[in-house]
Amino acid sequence: MARVVLHPSGKSVECPDGETVLTALEKAGYALSNNCRAGACGECKVKVLNGQFDQGVVLDMALTPEERRQGYGLMCMAKPISEEMMIDWGTLDALPKLFPPREDALFVVVDKRMIAARVAELHLRPVGQALRFWPGQYVTLGDAYADVPARPYSISNAPRPDGEIALQIAREDGITSRWIHETLRVGVSVKISGAYGAFIGDPSVETPVLCLAAGTGLAPLLALAEAALRRGFKHRVNLILSARTRADVYGTGMMAWWQTKHRNFDYTITLTRERAEGFSHGRIDAILPGLYPDLSKHSVFIAGSPAFVDACLAVARTLGAPEKAIHKERFFTQQELALVDPSPAISA
Repeated sequence: MARVVLHPSGKSVECPDGETVLTALEKAGYALSNNCRAGACGECKVKVLNGQFDQGVVLDMALTPEERRQGYGLMCMAKPISEEMMIDWGTLDALPKLFPPREDALFVVVDKRMIAARVAELHLRPVGQALRFWPGQYVTLGDAYADVPARPYSISNAPRPDGEIALQIAREDGITSRWIHETLRVGVSVKISGAYGAFIGDPSVETPVLCLAAGTGLAPLLALAEAALRRGFKHRVNLILSARTRADVYGTGMMAWWQTKHRNFDYTITLTRERAEGFSHGRIDAILPGLYPDLSKHSVFIAGSPAFVDACLAVARTLGAPEKAIHKERFFTQQELALVDPSPAISA
């Protein structure tokens, strides 16, 4: 068993043989940013100050040859091969922030419905203890007995007393997506693992919040907005959703209810491939400067495809959004991650 030391705090966690650094940190409650868990996105990149590790197979776009020479590694794939490994990550206190994830927690599908042309929503209720999670995190769902690989899907609701969670899953070509859309039925027992991820809000933040979503990137933002409004967050919470057509839009009922109930919440839906009454038109990165010319006092949350996140990230920075106040969650498709792993992970 290796020891992973966090610099500059000096705190350490045990990393069993064959386990990744990211998994070891999560089990200890540390919120290291991550997304794909397959060496493709680069979110979990940190500098390794001391020790040896097996990096595994990762994409050059996530970890360049120059970054490797400088000592950086992707912790979602990195496995220590020396007794001690020191990484440059965290603050002086380096306090754990996450709940340790659970593996193969038993849930029952209590509802399944199509909420958009290509999006199914699952409602899962725990058989035993409720899963502890922060709004914005994700779980993995699959069926090992049927050779359906586990994939990550964002939880779209805030924690509830009965432990029920909702997942919103787009139909893709992947095995897991087809299984969910075509085979999985109400009443079936499934096993999920999690919660994972660091796309979470800080309850102590006192700034207006702007959420930018494309497609099922809406899922974690619904959870974050619900949690903020439920606890009586006093500042503005605005959400902009980008969809191709009206058939791809969902969540309007809940957002309209929030808009009526909470004076500090508002939402905008923009379509990119058609024009329709009651909807804006155009990509979020194109219309954002006209809606929010100054983001210097905002916290910004962005979730969607890598191209969408990168475009919104670039424009948010030009509008003055502070780097430390920008939170992002990139959703990778199975086709994108298949370049790294024949059984890759897919976000929400």
